Amino acid sequence: MRFSAALVASVAATLVAAHPGADIQQELHERREFISNSKRTNLDHCSAKHKARGLEQRGIERRKNLAAMNAKRGILARDPSDINKTHLSDADFDETTPLETVFAQDASCVLSPEETEGPYYVSGEYVRTDVRETQEGIPLYLDVAIYDVETCEPIPERWFELWHCNSTGVYAGVGSGGNFTEAPENLNNTFLRGFQLTDEDGAVQFLTTYPGHYSGRAIHIHVAVHPNATARENGTIYDLTANHVGQLYFDQDLTDAVEAYSPYNTNTQPVTTNAEDFLLLDGLATSDPIVQYVLLGDDISDGLLAWISFGVNTTYTRTISDAATYYEGGGVSNGGGAGGPGGPGGPPPSGFPSGPGGPIPTAPPRL
Repeated sequence: MRFSAALVASVAATLVAAHPGADIQQELHERREFISNSKRTNLDHCSAKHKARGLEQRGIERRKNLAAMNAKRGILARDPSDINKTHLSDADFDETTPLETVFAQDASCVLSPEETEGPYYVSGEYVRTDVRETQEGIPLYLDVAIYDVETCEPIPERWFELWHCNSTGVYAGVGSGGNFTEAPENLNNTFLRGFQLTDEDGAVQFLTTYPGHYSGRAIHIHVAVHPNATARENGTIYDLTANHVGQLYFDQDLTDAVEAYSPYNTNTQPVTTNAEDFLLLDGLATSDPIVQYVLLGDDISDGLLAWISFGVNTTYTRTISDAATYYEGGGVSNGGGAGGPGGPGGPPPSGFPSGPGGPIPTAPPRL
């Protein structure tokens, strides 16, 4: 079914292999230790408070506005016959159903479990909303809100970081490319990585592309919450302390549909499904780290809006291990982490996109 243009206008595992170079048992041990020491494992207890304070409604309005601004041809669409219904906003609705009903589902009731950063974390990245640069792929608008898992309060003015591979399974900023080949030039790339500062509702929004797959992991996006980071004048952040490191996932049926499109369908790496990813299966035991979503047009290629909220233990801090650092002269490997496998990642970026606060320097002075 689809929302009419008028309606939109009215609102606006078993794991085959882990990250190559990662220690899957260590990841699972750290995650389970974190969960076992946590008083809370979800945000269900926050729902009433969020409703009373208007936080849930403001989140709904935020997502409605984002959808309305980016819906193709004035249409916000969903097609249950083709897409997995599990996390597709699945209220029983038609074109007369208010978008509040759609975007209200699971608005603030999940905890994304603590996980490790994997071997592809790169320090010294840009503050920006649009992290795509020159990367091709299906547009993905991502809305995330974070809350204190104990008090249910939103966590404002906290730097939220995102990173993931491109449509053919390559991570920027590491020294390898497709099929584990040496690619030192990839150290100088910065695509699909960025920071945003949470607003008064603990929320951030990014424009990125739907990630591709690579051998050993289901499709995912890495996120981190930094308690003490400071943005530099050059529009970058270097900080290795985090309150939370986690991963966000997608419905398998959605991923299957996305990967029928180019350039996703040029990727020859073996596919690991959600059901085969040990980290995702372990996370589902205590939470739901799979994003809710709607389509933004008649076809998946028109883009998606996805959203998720999760709890953060603000008293917990840990040090992130960076596989590489991006300096003024380019990226430098720190010797930890193998870069990501996958197909060709496209040419290096010729410039850097603008963020919400104005242009990012095209000659980035780093560190």
